[in-house]
Amino acid sequence: MSSATPTPATPRPRRLPLAGVLRLGRPSEIWFKPALSAVAAVAPPNLALLALGRLDLAMYTMAGSLCALYAHNRPYAARGRVLALVVLGMTGGLAVSLLAASLTANAVVLVTVGALLAAVQKVLCDASRVGPPGNVVLTFISSASLFAPQSLGQVPGHLALALAAGAWAWIVGMAPGLVRPHGPERRATAQALEAAAAYAVAAGAAARTGATGGTTEGAGADTDTGAAAAAGAGLSRARAATAAAVHAAWQTLLAAGARSGSRRALERLVVRAEVALAAPGDTDPERLRAWARALRGRGPVPQVGEPAATADELLGVEAELRAGNRPLWTRLGPLTPLAVRTAVGCALAGYASLALGVGRPYWALVTAASLYQANLTLTWSRGVQRVVGNLVGVLVFAALVPLAHLHQAALVLCCLVLNFGAEALISRNYWLGSICVTPMALLITEFARTQDAGELITERVLDTLIGALVGLVAAIAVTNRRSGDRLEQALAASELARERAARLSAEPRVAPGALESARRVLAGALVDLRATADAAAGEWWQRALPMERVVLAEQSGHRTLAATVRRQGLLLDRRTSGRAEDVRS
Repeated sequence: MSSATPTPATPRPRRLPLAGVLRLGRPSEIWFKPALSAVAAVAPPNLALLALGRLDLAMYTMAGSLCALYAHNRPYAARGRVLALVVLGMTGGLAVSLLAASLTANAVVLVTVGALLAAVQKVLCDASRVGPPGNVVLTFISSASLFAPQSLGQVPGHLALALAAGAWAWIVGMAPGLVRPHGPERRATAQALEAAAAYAVAAGAAARTGATGGTTEGAGADTDTGAAAAAGAGLSRARAATAAAVHAAWQTLLAAGARSGSRRALERLVVRAEVALAAPGDTDPERLRAWARALRGRGPVPQVGEPAATADELLGVEAELRAGNRPLWTRLGPLTPLAVRTAVGCALAGYASLALGVGRPYWALVTAASLYQANLTLTWSRGVQRVVGNLVGVLVFAALVPLAHLHQAALVLCCLVLNFGAEALISRNYWLGSICVTPMALLITEFARTQDAGELITERVLDTLIGALVGLVAAIAVTNRRSGDRLEQALAASELARERAARLSAEPRVAPGALESARRVLAGALVDLRATADAAAGEWWQRALPMERVVLAEQSGHRTLAATVRRQGLLLDRRTSGRAEDVRS
């Protein structure tokens, strides 16, 4: 690996983007599942409270019901654990908030408690990789509860309501497993196969462009060079996307619990995606797509056999299962700057809202908490999305509020529709989902009593602007200089993994499972390197990053992956394997 080029010690700012921040993406493949789960989890408790005439308690049942939004991409064995932890975490944050609200009415103290809770929730959600919607829902629940009138005697009953709704949310989240028990694993494997097929196609296009580029003179040469550069950039993006999809598929399978025959078959399919990543020229994209289509159906898992490598492959999986994951506490340290940003930004946003006389400072606090992403560039983008979504959302609230005021049943129905819309739209872009989240949050405040719509709109707009502005200023002020250090560590880890895989690949005799395990470790290190480099590239005011070393490390790592694939005998003749696997499928 080449040595790093000298870099200037003086930090430099990076541009904050505007183009593309509001662009709509493709909807999530399972967008309807969290949307339907949210409705199924929220509707029964709210309708029961409506029937009892106690809709004022809906805030506490909503706290538990919203836990159904989590862990939809996880296999059911892992989903049950994650949902249980989310419910417990939600209850813990709610308990702290209700106790604080019952012990003091000092708004400054309550904002401070809310900011500290937001920082803890942010760090724990990021360190545990709980996934969307992350800490935002938990922070919304705990912050809103801080400003709800409360007495000590009411706290146990309100916590019991939240726990009961959380238990129902757990049941809602786990129920699809009765119909399609291997759905998440099949979906993750299909995504890896489709990404690998796209990479194989991109590799073929890049090879063809490179073969013709640079052979003509003048304008034609410029055109060929530009086409080659574009194909190379597309190939790099496709390779990174495939590596991430394969890594995610392995993580899903490793968390799936007992290794049944279906899961072993899925493991072999993920290996075929890994082969495409390492050797795209030896890959048949249509075969990968056919397997992916079969996985999305309800038929049996396609059976793919590699007699020369299957035993070693499965031994490698078993070795990784025995190794387990890194302890949670080891992942907390690098998140310290993000925790400080969250605590400072949320506290200052709440204090600014109080100073301006806004009656609900927790809205500014939650706005600030929702901004903080892996780096400043992403935080800026989320801030723009949040402001646009909230401003449009208050207009939607203004249109809905006459209908919601007709009857409490209409109020509940509006909230259910908005709940569905928020989860259905948010995967396309955060601002689009916020258009439904904002009026829903405003309508929830009316469960206890009808309020002046103009006052609610004014305060929400002010708190949105305050929270976004102060939160962004705090993100700029609290710099994350450690991102460069973490990139150096990721580079070292990927190089160490590459050297081990290369050494094992060159040895004439290798212990069973050792090469497969080394290959998987190297693949994970390369995914982590790319994610760390992307996160570090979006930070302001830091030393220049060794991006040339990152590119070289990725290139050498993928070459080593290809060597291990060939050493394990995973490459098959496509014509022979195609005929055999047509019969198995």
